[in-house]
Amino acid sequence: MAQDGLASFEPAFVDELAVLMEFAFDYVQRDGAGPDEAANWLRDATGGSVYFRLSTRALEQPKRTLTDSQKRHMVDGAYWLREPGPNAEVVIAVQGALAPEAIAAVGLIAEDRRDVGLLMVTSADRLNAGWTAASRAREQGHVQARSHVERLLEPLPRHCGLVTVIDGHPATLGWLGSVLGHRVRSLGVEHFGQTGSLQDLYRHHGVDAAAMVAAAQAIAPGRPMRHLRALG
Repeated sequence: MAQDGLASFEPAFVDELAVLMEFAFDYVQRDGAGPDEAANWLRDATGGSVYFRLSTRALEQPKRTLTDSQKRHMVDGAYWLREPGPNAEVVIAVQGALAPEAIAAVGLIAEDRRDVGLLMVTSADRLNAGWTAASRAREQGHVQARSHVERLLEPLPRHCGLVTVIDGHPATLGWLGSVLGHRVRSLGVEHFGQTGSLQDLYRHHGVDAAAMVAAAQAIAPGRPMRHLRALG
C-alpha cells in the first residue's frame, strides 16, 4: 500500500459516503504505477491513506441518482447541491454536518438575493491540494492548468460573495476567497469546551442558519433580508 498521500473526507450524506468509500478502497491500494490525472491536479496515482470525519447526527437524506460527473466532483472535493445562476450574489459553501442549516439558510436568502448557490465541500484538503498544484503548474509554464475548485467558482460573478461554514476552524474553508478573488465571510468554531444542545451550540458559535443569513447580508449588501430579524 502506498503511503505518500493522505486524503481526508467529511461527507454529509450517505450517498456521498458510498461514493467516497468506493474511491478510498481503491486509493489505499495504489502503488503509484498508474498515470496521474492532470484534470484535477491531484497525485491520485500515488495513493495513500484516507481519513473520514463522520457525524452521529441524523440528517435527512436527499433522494437522487448521482451522475458520474457528480461522483467525480465529490471525490475531487466539492460539488454543487444547488448550482448558482448567472447573476449569483452569494454562495454558501458548507462542509459536513451543518448541511441542514446551510440548506435552510439558502432557502431564506434566495427570497432576497439572486441566483444563490450551495456548494457541498466533501474534502477541503483535496480542493486545496488541487488548487495549489495547478497554481504551481501555471508558475512553471503550464498556463492552461485549472483545478477543480477553479472550475467550480469560475462561473460566479466577481461581485458574488462566499459564505463558508464548518463545525471546525473557519480557516479550513476561508482560503476559498483567494481562488478567484471573491469576498468571503468564514464561519466556524474558534473556542471549544462549551456544552449544550446542538441548536444552542450552533447559535453560540455563530454557525446556525441565522448566522449564515446575517453573513450573507453583510457580504452581499442590498435590501434587508426579510427573515433576518425573525431568525435573530
